[in-house]
Formats: sequence, structure tokens, C-alpha cells
Amino acid sequence: MLGTGYLGTTHAACLSACGHHVVGIDTDRERIAFLQSGRAPFHEPGLAELLRQGVRTGRLAFDTDYSAVRDCDVHFVCVGTPQSAGSSAADLSALWSAVASLGPLLDRACVVVGKSTVPVGTAAKVRVWLRELAPAGSAVDVAWNPEFLREGHAVEDSLRPDRLVFGAETNAAGQVLRDVYAPLLAAGVHSVHTDLATAELAKVSANAMLATRISLVNLLAEVCEAADADVADLTTILGLDERIGSLFLTPGLGYGGGCLPKDTRAFVARAEELGLREPAGLLREVDAINMRQRARTVDLAVALLGGRTRGTTVGVLGAAFKAGSDDVRDSPALDVAATLAARGAAVRVYDPQATPNARRVHPELEYVEGVEAACQGADLVLVLTDWAEFAGVDPVSLAEVVAAPRIIDGRLVLDPDKWRAAGWAFHALGRAGR
Repeated sequence: MLGTGYLGTTHAACLSACGHHVVGIDTDRERIAFLQSGRAPFHEPGLAELLRQGVRTGRLAFDTDYSAVRDCDVHFVCVGTPQSAGSSAADLSALWSAVASLGPLLDRACVVVGKSTVPVGTAAKVRVWLRELAPAGSAVDVAWNPEFLREGHAVEDSLRPDRLVFGAETNAAGQVLRDVYAPLLAAGVHSVHTDLATAELAKVSANAMLATRISLVNLLAEVCEAADADVADLTTILGLDERIGSLFLTPGLGYGGGCLPKDTRAFVARAEELGLREPAGLLREVDAINMRQRARTVDLAVALLGGRTRGTTVGVLGAAFKAGSDDVRDSPALDVAATLAARGAAVRVYDPQATPNARRVHPELEYVEGVEAACQGADLVLVLTDWAEFAGVDPVSLAEVVAAPRIIDGRLVLDPDKWRAAGWAFHALGRAGR
């Protein structure tokens, strides 16, 4: 497993649980030492147990030396492909570094399998370069096997996925993938066998579809506000249409994290490289609508604070980009909190899991433990991550600790009638009366 970030660590632990012997490689010595002790370097339900079990049984090992994978039959490339600085395109520097380190070691028949999300056409370049780097006479094949992990459900998605995609141009490579995933295939998991380019497009296309769905419902929410309608009722109506369904149909602060934002932008960048600038404009608007949700939330907060933020106290519930994760990459919640702080508000943030990561990114914010501590003396409270803990907060008790009972539900997780009955000025994007 080349790369032990979120994807590589989870994939390594789950393949080990399936009975394979797995070696995880990374250049981060501190992370490798952490993993060697069987500890999870990030929050993901069920992962720590699998890591401990794998290390204890000897089926799972971690190293910083690429030579430790010389005898492996399959090499999964799981490095990060973040957005490039100053560009919407994907930064593939970690991918090319991994290929450069791995290639000269491939002196035996093996398959290099990409799991990283990359621009379409990358796999073909990897194949060419590996065959140039590998020792003469070695048989190296390339395949692509995209991941579809949801943070907070990654172990479940790995061990019980809804589909497996095998991109391979030889029967031998396809058979290797079937062998790797034999326990899952035997359990009835659906598999799709396709070419390299289609497999590369699978993950980024799925994310583009999901991002579009989220931005569309946020557009509908804005129309609801302008028309004095209620987006919660509207989405219930839409969700009952079996052609549409209710998943990813919740309006609010918008999407974030390490996948949807950068994958959508990278898809646009690659489409433009392929001469498709005009049709790619749809996804540019999807991204713009998503970012607009953050600005709209800040504007609403400022308006509720009487047009001024300096000298006010704001309680923020949530820093992670979504519940079930400690990931703050491109987190809308943290972005809104930091923007209000930059405008002079004293912002207190509470998140059940993401505080250490949030503090590293925005040390200027005050982080506290518990909902009441975040809301103590607050002139305004914002719910910005959809943790179940926040949905269960008692509005009567919380009203006793704030300076003013005003709240913005940025994730539509609260019962507005319950909060208004408790004396709160309740607001949410897309709901009648906001």
C-alpha cells in the first residue's frame, strides 16, 4: 500500500482483515511509527480495531523503506492528489514520486493498481513510465481500482461496498483484482470490469454528480427564501419521487472535505484540457453555488448580530466538514467560523472529534469542550456540522447559558418548532422566515 493517508490506511487494514498480508509504505516517519503500534492516525469508526488486529497477527506491517514491498504481488497506489496551488487541476506530484520509487524495484511479475483519484489518462502514463523504470524482462501490469469511501463509513464501505470497479487491459490483471477481492465477490458484491480510462473517471464522476445534487438543492433553498417557501417540505416532496430519492438532498452550508471540492474542480480542469470548456461550465457553477452557501451563512450571521461582529460572542457547533469524521479539509464549518473571527467576533468552537485538526489549521479560534462551553454568553449560536449530539441539544437548557437565544441551523438538523417554542430566534437557509 503506497501511501498511508486516509485511503491507504483504511484499505490496508481492511485487506488485512480479508486475510491478505499487507505492507503500508509512507515517507512520514511519525505516521509510520504510529501505525506500527496499531493505532489509527485519524478518527474512523472501526478502523482502530482492525489496525490492532492486523498488526497483532502479523498480517499488517508498515515501513518507510520502499524495498519492503519488493516481494509483493500487488501494489496499490493510494497517495493523495490534492488541488494544485494556483490551479484547479490535481497535484500528481505524490503519485509520480511513488512511481519513481517503486518502478526500479519491480523485478518480478506484479500488478500496480491505482486507487488514487486522478485525471483521466493518468493510468496510461503510469504504465509507460513503470515499464521504462522496471528492470529489463520484468512483467509489470497496470490496473485501476477506484475507491468510493465515505468518511465516517469507510470500513463498512471497504468490507461491504456497493460496487467494485476493475479497470484492466489484460485478463491477467483483471484476475489478480478478482483474487484480491475474492471474499467480497463471494459475498455477492457487484463488480464492473472496464478499461483504464473509464475506471479513472468513475470516482471523480460520482463526486461531480453528488456535488451537483447538493448545489442544486441549495439553489432551490435560495429560491424558497425568495418565495417565502420551505425547502424542508420541498425536499420531502422531491425525495418521495423514486427517480430522485432523498439521499444528498439536504440543503445547508454545502459540501467540503478532501474529495468533492477538489475532484469537481479537477474534473473541470481536465475537461477543459480535452477541449470541453463550455459544457464544463456546469460544474464551475456547481462549485460557485457551493462556495456561496458559506458567504450567505456569514451574511445571515452578521445581520442577526445587528450588522456588526466586533465585540460579539459567537458559539460554533462543529468544525469537521461532516459528522463521523475529524477531517477539516475545506470544511465549510471552519471557514465560516474563521471568517466571523476575522471580522472581530470572539468565536468559540466545539467539535466532538475534529478539534486537534481544526486548531492546527485555525489556531486563532478558541476551542472548548462541550456544547455549553461553546455557547456560554453567546450572542449567536451556529450549528455547522451535522453531529447527532447537536440534534439532541435541549433548547430550554441552552437558553439559560447564552446572552441572546439566536441560532442558525446550517445543516437542518434541529426541530425549528421545538426551538422557537423554547424562545429562540431560529434561522436556517431555505426555511420560511429563515
